[in-house]
Amino acid sequence: METTLSRTNSSMLQVSEFILLGFPGIHEWQHWLSLPLTLLYLLALGANILILITIYHDSSLHQPMYQFLAVLAFVDIGLATTIIPKILAIFWFDNKTISLSACFAQIYAIHIFMCMESGIFLCMAVDRYVAICCPLRYPTIVTKAFVIKFTLSMILRNSLLTIPVPVLAAQRHYCSKNEIDHCLCSNLGVTSLACDDITINSFYQLFLAWIIGGSDMGLVFASYALIIRSVMKLKSAEATSKALSTCSSHVILIFFFYSAIIVVSVTHLAGRQFPLIPVLLNVLHNIIPPALNPMVYALRTQELRVGFQRLLGLSLTVSRK
Repeated sequence: METTLSRTNSSMLQVSEFILLGFPGIHEWQHWLSLPLTLLYLLALGANILILITIYHDSSLHQPMYQFLAVLAFVDIGLATTIIPKILAIFWFDNKTISLSACFAQIYAIHIFMCMESGIFLCMAVDRYVAICCPLRYPTIVTKAFVIKFTLSMILRNSLLTIPVPVLAAQRHYCSKNEIDHCLCSNLGVTSLACDDITINSFYQLFLAWIIGGSDMGLVFASYALIIRSVMKLKSAEATSKALSTCSSHVILIFFFYSAIIVVSVTHLAGRQFPLIPVLLNVLHNIIPPALNPMVYALRTQELRVGFQRLLGLSLTVSRK
C-alpha cells in the first residue's frame, strides 16, 4: 500500500494521513470479528442508555450512587463510540485511512474516557466507603454538591493531564511509514512511526499511567479494604451480607478494569513476538467494560431492577393509550 505524503514548508516529506491495517497477522479474516464487536457495541449502547433513562425517570434513583453510575454510563457510551464505528468501517467498507487530526483526536478521546472511567470508579468507592463506614454522616457528606464537585474535579483533572498526549504526538515528524498495524490510533502505536525522538512521548505516557491509573487504583483498593474491615466488624449477619453484596459488583468491575490495563501494558512489551495479543486486548478493553458495567449493576442492584420494571410498565401503559 502506497504511503500518502505531502511536502512541508521545510521541503521535508510529511505524512498527511495514517492507514489502520486492523488486527496484525489475521488481516484476511479479521472482518469476521465485526459480528461480536457489533453485538458488544449494541449491548453497550442499549444497556447504558437504558440505565440513563431509568435513573432520569425514577426519582428514587436520584441518589449519589446512581448519579455516579449515570456518569459512568455516559463515559462508557463515549468510550465505545470513540473506537467501534471506525473499526467496523475498516472491516465492512475497507475504510482504513484516517487523517492526522482525526487520529490525534481519537488518541485524546480514548485517554480522557479511560481516565474518566478510573476517576468515576474512585468516586463510587468513596461513596460506598462513607455509606458503609460512616452511615450516620453519609447524608451530610455525600450531597448533591459533593457529587457535582467530585465529578467536575475528575473532568478537570483528566482533561488537563491528557491534553499533552495528543499534543506531543502531533509535534512529532512523520516522514516515512504511515501504516499502523492496529484498529485504532493508540499513542505509542502512532508515535512509533515518527522519524524523530519519541522519548518524551513514552515518558509522559508512563507518567500519566502512574499519576492517574496508579493513584486511582491505590485509593480505590484502599477504600474497599477499609470497607471490608468495617463490614467484618458488623454484628448483624444480614447487614454484613447486604454490604458485601452491594460492594461485590463494584469490586468485580474495578478488578477487571485495572487488571486488563496491567495485562495490556505487559503484553505490549512482547508485541514484537506476539503483535496480535496487545492489539486485541487493547480493543476488548475499550468495549468489554462499557458492555459489562451496566449488566453487572443491573443484575446485582435491586433498586435498578425495580427501576427497569417501573420504566417498562410506564412504556407499556403509554403504548396502550
